[in-house]
Amino acid sequence: MANIRAFRAHRYDMGRVGNMSEVVAPPYDVIDEKLQEHLYNNNPYNVIRLELNKELPTDTETNNRYTRSAAVLRDWIAEDILIRDGSPALYVYEQEYVVEGKTHLRKGFMARVRLEPFGTGKIFPHEETLAGPKADRLKLYQSTNMNLSPVFGLYPDDNCEVMAKLEKAVGQALPMEATDHLGTISRLWTIHDHSVVSAVTGLMGPKPVFIADGHHRYETGLKYLEEKKAAGEVLDSEAAPNFILMMLVSMSDPGLLILPTHRLVSGLKGITSAQVQKALEGHFKIEQVGTGNAAALDAWESIEADGGQDLLAFGTLADNTWILGRLTDTAAMDKLAAAHSGDWRGLGVSILHVLVLDHLLKEKAGHNPSCKYVHLLGEAQDALAKKECDLAVLVAPAGMDHVEEIAGNLEKMPPKSTYFYPKLLSGLLFNSLKNS
Repeated sequence: MANIRAFRAHRYDMGRVGNMSEVVAPPYDVIDEKLQEHLYNNNPYNVIRLELNKELPTDTETNNRYTRSAAVLRDWIAEDILIRDGSPALYVYEQEYVVEGKTHLRKGFMARVRLEPFGTGKIFPHEETLAGPKADRLKLYQSTNMNLSPVFGLYPDDNCEVMAKLEKAVGQALPMEATDHLGTISRLWTIHDHSVVSAVTGLMGPKPVFIADGHHRYETGLKYLEEKKAAGEVLDSEAAPNFILMMLVSMSDPGLLILPTHRLVSGLKGITSAQVQKALEGHFKIEQVGTGNAAALDAWESIEADGGQDLLAFGTLADNTWILGRLTDTAAMDKLAAAHSGDWRGLGVSILHVLVLDHLLKEKAGHNPSCKYVHLLGEAQDALAKKECDLAVLVAPAGMDHVEEIAGNLEKMPPKSTYFYPKLLSGLLFNSLKNS
C-alpha cells in the first residue's frame, strides 16, 4: 500500500533568491556539461550546486563534489536561503508543457512515501537500474542527508478522486511558479489542512505505486535506510530515513504523457531497406512506405493510428527509404524470450531488441548494433539527414496498462521503454532525512 506522510519541506526563501525560475534544474541524469555550466551561471543559489556539483581535478576523499554539496547545503540553511515549513504539509505540483504544438497539464502531489523493498509491498519498479548512478546518488545522500529531488510515482485512481480533494483545498490560492529551460511551467501549492491530509492519506492507503522515473534514487533510498539501521539511527517506524520524497500522479490524469523512445541504430553500415526487408521476411508483414521525411511522417502516423505494439517502422540511411513491419511470428518471441511474460514479449521495444536487432539483423551487423535514443519524429529525421545512424526505428510508446501489468508481475521492462515527459524539477522543495 502507499504509506504516505505529510512533511516539513525545506524550500527556497523567495525574498532571498529572487526568481524561482533561476534556481531550479532538471534531474541530474539529464544534465550535460553545457547545461550544468549554464545553471551554475544562472544564479548563485541554483540547486545544481546541491544536485550535481562540479568535479575538480584536485578532488580528494575528503574534498569532492559530494562534500561541497553538503557544505553548500549547510550554508544555505544557516543563512536562511533554505527555510523549513513550520508544520507538515502535502504539496500540489502541476506542470504545464507543450509537445508538438499541443499544451498539456499534468497534476500530482508531493509527499513522503514509506520505502519498501521491491517484491515485499505495493511499490513496483518497471525498469532495470545501473550500479554507477546508484553509487553516485548514495554518496550524495550520505553527504547531505537530504532528498534533493523527488521520485516519480504513479497510482491507480480512475476518477482522480485524490487530486479532486487536493484541488478543492487549493481553491483560488496563488502558487509558487517557475519556468524551466525547456519552457515547462511548474506550479506548487502547500496544503497544511490536517483534514485534507488525513483524507488523502486514507485514500492512498490501499493503492499500489508504480515508479515512473527515479528508480536509481528509490533504490539508493533503500540502501541509505539499510546503512542508517545498521548504525542504530533508525529508532522507530517514523524515523525520517524510512521515507523518500515522491511526486505522485494518477494513472488516469489527462496530462500524463508517455513519449515514444525511438532507436537510432549504428553498426549496420550500408544497410538498405531491401536488406532489412529480407531479414524480416517470414517474421513480419512488410509494407513499403516511401522515401524521405514525408515517408517517415506517414510511417509514424500509421503507428499512431494503429495503436498496437507489434508495428515498427524502419528508415535506412543508405537509400533514405522507410518500410513498416508488423510482427506475424509471435512464436519467435515466445522462444527467444521464454523467461518473460506475454505482456513483456509483446512490447515494441522487446520485439525490436530481442528479435530484430539481437537475432535477425545480428549477422548483418557482425556484432550487436549500438543504439541512441530520441523521442520525437523530427529527431529521428534529423539523425538520418546528418548521417548519425545507419537505421532509424520508430517504436510505439508503451502505455500505462503495460507499465501496470508488467511491473505488477514483478518484471522489469527493457531499458528505455518509457519516457515520462516532462521531467520533474529539482529545487522546488527538499526532504530532510535527519530525524529532527
